[in-house]
Amino acid sequence: MVPMKLRFTLLGTLTLIACANVFGQAEPVVGAADPTALFKDKDKTLNTNKQAAMHIVIDLLAYGHWNEADKWLTEKYIQHNPNFGSGRAPIMAAFGKNAPRPIPADPKDWSTKIVAVTTQGKDIVCVASVSGPRPDPRNPGQTYTTTHFDMWRFVNGKADEHWDEAAINAGGGQGKGKQ
Repeated sequence: MVPMKLRFTLLGTLTLIACANVFGQAEPVVGAADPTALFKDKDKTLNTNKQAAMHIVIDLLAYGHWNEADKWLTEKYIQHNPNFGSGRAPIMAAFGKNAPRPIPADPKDWSTKIVAVTTQGKDIVCVASVSGPRPDPRNPGQTYTTTHFDMWRFVNGKADEHWDEAAINAGGGQGKGKQ
């Protein structure tokens, strides 16, 4: 006969393993096979805004072409990420410290893998991209992927306001600029 304490230990262990298998095996996040198609629209205004979002994500954020930021961001650029101040100039100063890198001609070679592009009305564009792989704290030696999102409100084909899921950097980050 198995002692009661051992039964509960075994039951608890089996439950924990079952839960880890149920909750710990999310499908990996993968980018779209043709990310450029996600940034196109039949509506002229939506197409312009989606194309601007693509240039922000790829040209500016992924490959550092911040010398072209005036093409895609308004001067006032309202920032809701708590690590940065509002305005195009503070964003360019924070991100534009490194030299631009060449943008691969084939979108399949882009370092940022685009998962989805959604819109609300004609002035809001949200881009979801792959984040990771990251170390899985539940399973040492394993990794996982998740999504990152950026959302912009556009005015005349330029991003005028930005949101993402950022938290305040413990290491100091860039801080808030003058607003």
